[in-house]
Amino acid sequence: MIKELMSSPTGNFFLLAGPCVIEGEAMALDIAEKALTITQRLGIPYVFKGSYRKANRSRLDSFTGIGDEKALKILRKVHDTFHIPVVTDIHTPGEAAMAAEYVDVLQIPAFLCRQTDLLVAAAKTGKMVNVKKGQFLSPEAMQYAVQKVRDAGNDDVAITERGTTFGYQDLIVDYRGIPVMRQYAPVIVDITHSLQQPNQSKGVTGGRPELIETIARAAIATGADGIFLETHQNPAVAKSDGANMLRLDLLEGLLERLTQLRMAINKINENIK
Repeated sequence: MIKELMSSPTGNFFLLAGPCVIEGEAMALDIAEKALTITQRLGIPYVFKGSYRKANRSRLDSFTGIGDEKALKILRKVHDTFHIPVVTDIHTPGEAAMAAEYVDVLQIPAFLCRQTDLLVAAAKTGKMVNVKKGQFLSPEAMQYAVQKVRDAGNDDVAITERGTTFGYQDLIVDYRGIPVMRQYAPVIVDITHSLQQPNQSKGVTGGRPELIETIARAAIATGADGIFLETHQNPAVAKSDGANMLRLDLLEGLLERLTQLRMAINKINENIK
């Protein structure tokens, strides 16, 4: 699938976008429909993103999901309704086969990117595997995560940059890592999670959504193959990661400007050749 996502006739980037977690059917279908309308017009290959369950939570009382099967069925309905691929996170080897029955791309969370059994289980489903770079790893270290997937018989793999731990409560994106990791696999930049401010004293992750476009422009300028972002109709009431999400009505303008930037970068690269 990664080859299909990278085969835009216009040379545009591809997009993984949707809510942090599936909160219900209506919200998921609404986000998917609006994002698809925008991406089709702009020639952006689109994958709908939604977690069926959130395992990495700051507090025990944090929202984790509406139920695995219910959320996975909603993801499948998005796929069937709009004929687009969908991606979700998995957390244990046993979840790989279960989730693969409903989705097209299995995503490995950053904190779990070194878990060999998880990577191998995801690879053996035959689905595309998107491995998020651990906040604690160098770009060079991601070659080994990619190789585990390939050694398990699956070449359909991508790496997602999502920031590196910078002190106790912040992340920073080192854009030098994009060309490094592109030696191993196509690279996606997770715009919104790169702007998280984890480990806040109240147990709720903070964020810097006003910098979404800054991070996204830099990702495109430095050669990212795709971008990942979370979006919601009203991030203020989102049940997970609302502090760093993009408001849905801002998505179209952002993607228009990023597309213009991508076309300019492509032209520059052609002139260099």
